[in-house]
Amino acid sequence: MKNSTPAIDPEVFENLKLELRRGCLIVAVLAQLQEEHYGYTLRKALDELGLAIDESTLYPLLRRLETQGLLSSEWREENKRNKRFYRLSSPGKQILKQLLEEWQTINNSLTRILEEA
Repeated sequence: MKNSTPAIDPEVFENLKLELRRGCLIVAVLAQLQEEHYGYTLRKALDELGLAIDESTLYPLLRRLETQGLLSSEWREENKRNKRFYRLSSPGKQILKQLLEEWQTINNSLTRILEEA
């Protein structure tokens, strides 16, 4: 009798991967917005650093973070087009610092767990 591993539904992996990415994207966006960006340049910067993000994910995230008071934004004309520029607010800087501390704690714990496994 063969010892077979049950097939894993690819959708399970995709859903878990999305959950993992969601938290990472928040930290990445907050970190990038320590310097002012508008949506396109933010997407481009993240992509160049290896973290691609779709417009359909980025813009709702930016609106949510702004609603939560973590970002400030302003409309400005650049190259004869109106663009919304985003920057980390003062509360956003505090939250980013706390999230990075939490990330470090989790990362250290996972490193220890994986070393023991």
